[in-house]
Amino acid sequence: MEVHFDPELQAKIDQWVTETGRPVEELIEDALAGYVPELKQTRETLVGQYDDLKSARVKPIDGEAFFDSLRQREDGIVKKE
Repeated sequence: MEVHFDPELQAKIDQWVTETGRPVEELIEDALAGYVPELKQTRETLVGQYDDLKSARVKPIDGEAFFDSLRQREDGIVKKE
């Protein structure tokens, strides 16, 4: 497999290789070994949340109303100080 990175990221990888003395393949494999399971878990969480919304098990929150209430609570806390 051949992977191309933008020059800035490639420079960071090259520096990492130089500092650690480890082969680039090993470093990239280690990085991806940690990233892929996390990405999978995030995807499963998002799919589950979408399914909950779609099936109406969970009701969506109006974003504007939420932020208005958050601002009001924050104003109340600031006034108490």
